[in-house]
Amino acid sequence: MSENTFVVEKICPVCEKPTRIVKTRSRLNLLRRDEDGYVQFENFNPCYYTVWICEHCGYAADEKTFTSTFAERHLKILRNALLNRNIKIPFTEERTLENAATSFRLALKFLEILKGKSSKRAKYAHQLAWIFREAGDKVQETEFLTKAAEFYEDALATERFPIDTLTDNTVIYVLAAIYWRLGEQQKTTTYLSQLINDKELRQTDPRIYDKARDLWRDIRDAKKQSGSRK
Repeated sequence: MSENTFVVEKICPVCEKPTRIVKTRSRLNLLRRDEDGYVQFENFNPCYYTVWICEHCGYAADEKTFTSTFAERHLKILRNALLNRNIKIPFTEERTLENAATSFRLALKFLEILKGKSSKRAKYAHQLAWIFREAGDKVQETEFLTKAAEFYEDALATERFPIDTLTDNTVIYVLAAIYWRLGEQQKTTTYLSQLINDKELRQTDPRIYDKARDLWRDIRDAKKQSGSRK
């Protein structure tokens, strides 16, 4: 068992059986922070344990969803989806990259079955991209960054913010940062312009305003360096 984790027992909201869950401790040594929110810690990735999985029925979701009270219609949908399916995931105290990726894929699948919010699906896809980034898997990082961007854009169009810690301005900034990572400068500058040209943002949300200005400066510097190499 890692010194950064510990095991607790929770009741699965779907099959109602007690299942073991691995939780992470809060004290971690930060190494770097990327512009799209990815945080790298020393010798440990808490994203591996974001999604809880029932070791009996295979239901997977983040802590807040897993411990929430489900509407009866949603329980019926999930139980029907899991009926006669052997997707039991063996409990492991220390997850591998494969374990972590499986947990997020399952969580995304259950959200799809429930027609869950795009904002939640975006966060899952985004964190899965971070996992592949740390592993150096550029192909799968790009795949899930692209999916995250699609979900975030749909959330902006269809959902009312704030949602948990997400505001519409946060989502706009994250979209700019993701598209910067994907090399799509036009989309990056389009989203950043919305923030930088918002005259009230500097007072209402100075953190996001400053992050947008910093990313804009990075883009400008990258263009200068690219021009000097030609």
